[in-house]
Amino acid sequence: MRLSPLLLEQLETATQQGSRIVIENVLKFRFNSLDDELREIIQPMLSLSSEEFLPLLLQLSREELLARFNSEN
Repeated sequence: MRLSPLLLEQLETATQQGSRIVIENVLKFRFNSLDDELREIIQPMLSLSSEEFLPLLLQLSREELLARFNSEN
């Protein structure tokens, strides 16, 4: 079965929105809020797969996350 380009685009958009929600929720849980500094690193994190960003979210400190993903901007 071959998916149409429109359906593939919608699937990709839904996947990105789901990843964004996961990242936001983990950041809120770990750091008790989602301030402007943390919001800025969400977009760069979305370039990673969930297998890549979840361990980083769970293991790195706030400072390490900000340093790693702010340096990519």
